Amino acid sequence: MNAYIDSSAILAIALGQDGHQDVARRLDEYADLIASNLVEAEIRSTLERERRPFDQSLTANFTWIYPNRPLTDEFELVLSAGYLRGADLWHVAVALFASPDPSQIAFITLDVRQREVAQNIGFQT
Repeated sequence: MNAYIDSSAILAIALGQDGHQDVARRLDEYADLIASNLVEAEIRSTLERERRPFDQSLTANFTWIYPNRPLTDEFELVLSAGYLRGADLWHVAVALFASPDPSQIAFITLDVRQREVAQNIGFQT
């Protein structure tokens, strides 16, 4: 099975936050980790703010998703399942773009609200 990964999970590992070892173990369960290129910007921004170096290995094995069309349908579906702020909405919509059947992919995030909405849509979390 594949998983879409949100920056919150990667940042937990990069910053050694509580539970980061559990996140790292969980990521090892997936054949492919999928992410929007926005994840890299979010990771780099946070690491810069924390004055930590960006380690290329954090994202080296990701399959990057670059939507080639507006995600209008995905945004509407996500928002019908619950409100999310911009970047969180983007990530769930990109995961839907990558896998139109959300039951076929996991959505990995440490953001509680984002996880709830992803579950409401049918993603494994």
